[in-house]
Order: sequence, then structure tokens, then C-alpha cells
Amino acid sequence: MAQHEHVRVAVIGSGFGGLGAAVRLRREGITDFLVLERAAFVGGTWRDNSYPGCACDVPSHLYSFSFAPNPDWPRTFSGQEHIRAYLERVADTFGLRPHIRLEHEVTLMRWDNDALHWVIDAANGTTLTADVVVSATGPLSDPKLPDIPGLADFPGKVFHSARWDHGHDLAGKRVAVIGTGASAIQIVPEIQPRARRLTLFQRTPPWVMPRMDRAISAPEKWLHRTLPFTGTARRGLLWAIRELQVGAFTKHPDQLGLVEKIAKANMARAIRDPRLRAKLTPSYRIGCKRILLSNAYYPALAEPNVDVVASGLAEVRGTTLVACDGTETEADVIVLGTGFHVTDMPIADRVVGAEGITLAESWKDGMESLRGASAAGFPNWMTIIGPNTGLGNSSMILMIESQLNYMADYLRQLDVLGGRVALAARPSAVGAWNRRVQDRMKRTVWNTGGCTSWYLDASGRNTTVWPGTTAEFRRATRSVDLSEYEVVRSPVPDGGRRALAEESVR
Repeated sequence: MAQHEHVRVAVIGSGFGGLGAAVRLRREGITDFLVLERAAFVGGTWRDNSYPGCACDVPSHLYSFSFAPNPDWPRTFSGQEHIRAYLERVADTFGLRPHIRLEHEVTLMRWDNDALHWVIDAANGTTLTADVVVSATGPLSDPKLPDIPGLADFPGKVFHSARWDHGHDLAGKRVAVIGTGASAIQIVPEIQPRARRLTLFQRTPPWVMPRMDRAISAPEKWLHRTLPFTGTARRGLLWAIRELQVGAFTKHPDQLGLVEKIAKANMARAIRDPRLRAKLTPSYRIGCKRILLSNAYYPALAEPNVDVVASGLAEVRGTTLVACDGTETEADVIVLGTGFHVTDMPIADRVVGAEGITLAESWKDGMESLRGASAAGFPNWMTIIGPNTGLGNSSMILMIESQLNYMADYLRQLDVLGGRVALAARPSAVGAWNRRVQDRMKRTVWNTGGCTSWYLDASGRNTTVWPGTTAEFRRATRSVDLSEYEVVRSPVPDGGRRALAEESVR
């Protein structure tokens, strides 16, 4: 018989979602779980994205777990290295290391209808089974590489922002940056002084607001360490301000006109050339794409060694880069700031449900889940940061913690039901939830703002963002409504479980 390990819960990924799930499991008294991580270190997107200038655009005291406050954040907006160090401390503080299996990339998860558990295969040859799977791979984990003719034959260096090549010196090089998203606007100011020539290929200009960043003073840190409630109050104030902003994004996009004026003034202070300013001025409503924060982006674009091509990259001919508008540029290095597989997450190809089809096949017409967590046809499988749980103006940690509440109650319900049992989201419940979400989405700036963004899937449907406040989502995920699930009992007596389990991994 094949030897394998069985756990009650398998968590996939060790970013904020995965580590948060692990902490919550321990706080619920559950220690029979593993966290499977494909890399050699924890940290998720904050491990993978180490490009120059990488930092968060959410205030530090809000971009951290409520149960693990950090009074020693160095800046109001923290850099990648500080966030990654914070996640490492969370893993140590809460005793998660014994549960984490590094370099265990999951290649396949398949549901066993008889044994009522998941069979999980890893790239290193390991196979294990789990009663419940919590997928916390995150939407910003797999880089999206553009399909550009000739790119594979480019004689210079090519790398994605999330796979930065720190061993390649950009000094004196002709560097082309493809894209103008959150990563690109942080990269450009950092590498511009070193590059001989920097060319930015811009399909759509972003709205860029001032970044109100500063060092957090020693007295502030002392206060938060000595009187922890002051840090909690600071976090609460940051949360409340962002909750008040939600209505403009979701119900009254016309109210965002004042914000556009602030963004235009931010641009005008740095960009004196009217032709360049025209290139950089968006033609869509602010908020339709993610609003970006930077004090250095526009000044960098105004430097004499920078060119902005207001067009996407169409073709690569040797060292010549040809834009969609015909502009030709010579380059030694290409940096791809082209985003991630958000609405077509690769992990979905590796999950096979109760009906023998993959999650990707189930989602072929667009991602759908019940309360951002459970997909129809995939019993005892939950996702953290699932469909329509993203935010446009606040901290994803708030949404993650809400989903952890739902996960905890899900496991409690299984305990109450007792025996070999699974919960399968009813297709009717999944459909009803998503109809409500999409109906609310119609009025939002993400659907009416006149842009094409990574929030939208191939059919133009917004399957990424939550069209409400974080408080609303927390109420919606406070507990599991069993009427939205089918209770599935094992057809095999408990005594036959071991034989079935061993057979399923042969």
C-alpha cells in the first residue's frame, strides 16, 4: 500500500492568506494541518516582488493583521522588505513553522467522492490527503507574460517585474518598460537615473495621486508599543476613512471629479511639457482602474533620458521594439510590468472536483463562488481572496480576515454534522450570490468608468472586485448558512476509510 500523510486541512500558499489561515486554525484549536508552499520561503507576493522601489499603497497599520499589530512599522507606507519581514515574524510568533512544507508546489488536487477527501500531489513527488483544502495562492502570484511576436528572440535581457533579475546591472543600458501599472510606476523612478535611455510603453495612462508617505517617528512607535490601543485606534481611523470613500466608487462615480482635479494638479507640478502631459492624461473616470500613488513617477518621466510611447508594444525585431503606432525604439533590456493571471488563475487548472472537471473548466464562462469562498462542484474546498473579493481603495487584509471567519465557521459546521461529511455549495446559491454581486456592479466606477482593466475577465465581466464596503463583506461572511450547501455523507463506513485512502494515492 502507498504510504501517505492525511491532514484535516491543507492550506495552499504562505502569503497573507495562507499564514492568516494557519493562525486562525491554531486559534480554533486545530493543529492537524499543513501549509504547502511552492517556494523556499514564506511571503507570497511580498516574497516574489522584490523589484526596485517595491512598496505597498495601503497604509502600514491597516496592511497588517488585526491579531498581529506591528508598532514598529518604519514608514506610513511600508516597503516590500518590511512587509516580508513582518510575515516571517508572524510565522515565528504563532508557531507556524512545523506546519509549513516549503518547496512543495501543488500540481494536482482531486476530490475523492468515496473517501470524501482531497488527494494532493506535489511536484517533488509527495502525495497527501486532506479533508478540507483552503486555497490561498492569491491572484497576484503568477506573472502574465505578453504574447508579442519576436519577444522570445530578443537578444538582450527580458524579465517580469515579479521575477526581477537582481544580478543584471541596468547601468548605461537602454531599458524598455512595458506597462504602466502599480509595479511600473514604482520601478521607473528607481531605474531611470541608472539607465542610459528609458522608454516606457504605455497602452493606457494611469491616474496617479500624491503619495502621503513619511517616516514614522520614534515617539509614535513608543506610543504604539506602550499603549497598544493607540495603534488599534490608528488602524480604525484609517479603516473608517476608506469605508467612507466606498460610496463614490460603487454608487456615485460622478463624485470622483474632485479627485481627478487633485490627480491632474499632481501631474502639472512635475510635467511642464504640454505634449507629454497630454500623453499622460487619462480619458476615463478616475477609479475605473486602480488609482496609483507616487511622488516620483511624473518627475522621472520628465527627465531628458526618458521617452513615453503612448502605445502598446506590438512586435520585437532583434533589438528594435515596434509599438502599435509604429514607433521604433532600440533596447538592451525589456522589463515586463504586464501584471498577473487574475481572472484566469493557473491554480484552477490543477483542481479537479466531484464531477471530474477542473475548476478552470467550471469557470470557463467566468469565475464564480459563494461569498468569495466556495465553488459549486468542489466540496470542502475554499479559496481565500476568491472571486469578487478584491478592493479598489482599502486593505485586502480586511477581506482576508473576513474570509477566515467564514473558514472557521465552515469547519465548525463540519464538526457539528459529525462523521465523514462534506459541504458542497449548491449551484443555485452560488448563482444567486453572483447575480446579486453583478447587479450591484452595474453602477460602480469599474463598470461605468470607460476603461478596460485587469478587474475584467475575457468577456468583460468584473469578477475581481467587491462592490461594497469591507463591513458589508464581514457581515456576509460572519457564518455559514447551511441552506446554501448540500451535506454530503460518505457511502463508505469509517472503517473502510484507511483502505480507500491508501488506494486513492497508489
